[in-house]
Amino acid sequence: MLAQHLAPLTGVLVLASVGVAHSDGDPDVDAGKCEVIKFCVHVGTDERTSGIARQVGDSRSASDHGSSGVACKYLKVDPKPPAEFPGWKGADPQKNDLYFYGCSDGGQDNPDGFVVEAAGQPPVPQVDPRELAQRAVDSMTLLGPDIASPRAAGKYTVGVPMWMWVNRSATTYGPNTASASAGGITVTATAKVSRIVWAMGDGASVACAGPGTPYTSSAGMAQSPTCGHVYSKASAGARNGKFPVNATSTWTINWQGDGQTGQLNEVRQTNVQVAVGEVQVVR
Repeated sequence: MLAQHLAPLTGVLVLASVGVAHSDGDPDVDAGKCEVIKFCVHVGTDERTSGIARQVGDSRSASDHGSSGVACKYLKVDPKPPAEFPGWKGADPQKNDLYFYGCSDGGQDNPDGFVVEAAGQPPVPQVDPRELAQRAVDSMTLLGPDIASPRAAGKYTVGVPMWMWVNRSATTYGPNTASASAGGITVTATAKVSRIVWAMGDGASVACAGPGTPYTSSAGMAQSPTCGHVYSKASAGARNGKFPVNATSTWTINWQGDGQTGQLNEVRQTNVQVAVGEVQVVR
């Protein structure tokens, strides 16, 4: 599709050339020939055009222009156009190379324009800030919740409120900050757990917006004000005599860089086996 979009651009590239006349219409671009002046930009698989423009890069991701399947390419303009060509933007053709940069999503082309680079130095590939944000996240080593309660060695009772909470650290709760750089762009991402969902093993699920509140003896038999559960049956009938409790944290990551901002989410899980017994009545 990029070739189809570049074809009409050849008419723009073909500037009036002193002493050269062409009376039969536009240059035969499809044949890979530029007859008005001695350069053109054209892309194709035909051998007739393979030496006119060369693909030198394909670097951006499938989400570059806000849609899926976007591919972006640098195309070197070879031979070089004359110095008066606007794409040079005043640069010296003797010391620089000219590239056309454009993107295609498979159905619609998105021409971005011309890029001037020092001769012999291919253009630095464009980088998607969202990709850099993900690289920063990958470097953080984000883990599942560090469960403080319930404990595997704890003894819990049917009908007695259980308080659930987690220990907080940079890798298990946040905030956790990291940066990633490429192509002259730096993106900084900050991750923090926004919620923890507890699957209690008895069919119940508890969603907690924070890390939970540590239990103190002064609370007596009160329920947790932030994150708790009351079992209505013992774990004796469960596998190994314990309920499998799964704590799943959702990390919310806010990132910024290259004048853009965004948000990512990561999910991590931690498991613990909990024994819940019946109340023992002493007669």
